[in-house]
Amino acid sequence: MHAIFEPLQQNPGLFIALSAILGLLVGSFLNVVIHRLPKMMENEWRSQCLTLLEPNTEQKVATPFNLASPASRCPHCNHKIRAWENIPLISYLLLRGKCSSCQNPIAIRYPIIELVCAMMTAIVAWHFGAGWQALAAMVFSWSLIALTMIDFDHQLLPDNITLPLLWLGLLISLAGVFVDSHASLIGAAAGYLVLWSVYWLFKLLTGKEGMGYGDFKLLAVLGAWMGWQLLPVIILLSSIVGAVVGITLILTRGRDRNIPIPFGPYLAAAGWITLIWGAEINQAYLEFAGLA
Repeated sequence: MHAIFEPLQQNPGLFIALSAILGLLVGSFLNVVIHRLPKMMENEWRSQCLTLLEPNTEQKVATPFNLASPASRCPHCNHKIRAWENIPLISYLLLRGKCSSCQNPIAIRYPIIELVCAMMTAIVAWHFGAGWQALAAMVFSWSLIALTMIDFDHQLLPDNITLPLLWLGLLISLAGVFVDSHASLIGAAAGYLVLWSVYWLFKLLTGKEGMGYGDFKLLAVLGAWMGWQLLPVIILLSSIVGAVVGITLILTRGRDRNIPIPFGPYLAAAGWITLIWGAEINQAYLEFAGLA
């Protein structure tokens, strides 16, 4: 199987370039996932509630709404997005950031997500080189991008993404792609239990819920992929970034302290940084603390 990667291993620049292009394409798809998956979940929950509350009521057959249907349209004029208008990043530049029909601006977040996805994919390709580690890390990175944006928009970390990612992390540990299965299994359990314990301690002391169950599952995912040894680094990085951003929002924008701030994006960012540079960060910390 390693023969598959040999041509790309001999041409690392080509692998990085191809990975960046792949990242642009995946980023375009992630925009669809980020926009539609929460709505798909809401539709499913609504249907389940109606079935439970009104079991004898015949429900109307809804127009299909999933990741493939209906075709993408302008939210302002309902103009159907044509193929040439949907080329990642390039179409945005050609259209000068406006709908070709109504000239209303296209949200800048779409090309930004595509560009960020391309950059993260290229960094993964550069860091790991052509091989199974790079492919696994790319899937991991793409999933974190989707989770970050969905949590930012809806304060929701869908099981549709976190649970498959958790199982994938456990499965690839059997081949020792990043860590062995022993470290992965303990990492998944410890990751979940750490935030679960913090959640209940905070709730007992304040009577409030400090975070959602999705955060527990996401840290379990990170533990499964990187092992229990790097969980302290992930928790420390995410807490520092979360505290800095939260305090900044309160001081600069007057954000109400009682309005919850999603923790998922900080966990995701810390997890990705740790996947790429975790060993170096951990070693630097141990040396700084005089433990190494």
